[in-house]
Amino acid sequence: QVQLVESGGGLVQAGGSLRLSCAASGSIFSINAMGWFRQAPGKQREFVASVSWNTGSTYYADSVKDRFTISRDNAKNTVYLQMNSLKPEDTAVYYCKLHRPGYDYWGQGTQVTVSS
Repeated sequence: QVQLVESGGGLVQAGGSLRLSCAASGSIFSINAMGWFRQAPGKQREFVASVSWNTGSTYYADSVKDRFTISRDNAKNTVYLQMNSLKPEDTAVYYCKLHRPGYDYWGQGTQVTVSS
């Protein structure tokens, strides 16, 4: 089994910054990628950003490009999401996801609230 533990969420004013962390533990092998999704009240869960575990290639949703940065620490099996210039529309529960062949694992989510 794989456990994902997220941290770093909270309340911030518009224009502020937060850094999310997601640490993976357990039966970790053959990780393809890790990433972040978010779900706002009444909306579907949506992709935010991901990073290839081997190459480090990164991918972003258009809505967060140039504001958010995803990074990884392979030795710590941890992925980070640096969020700058936050907007009220970034308010959501942010979920970490680990993908390996045939399996997806999700964290429990961390709340990010951006006040105007």
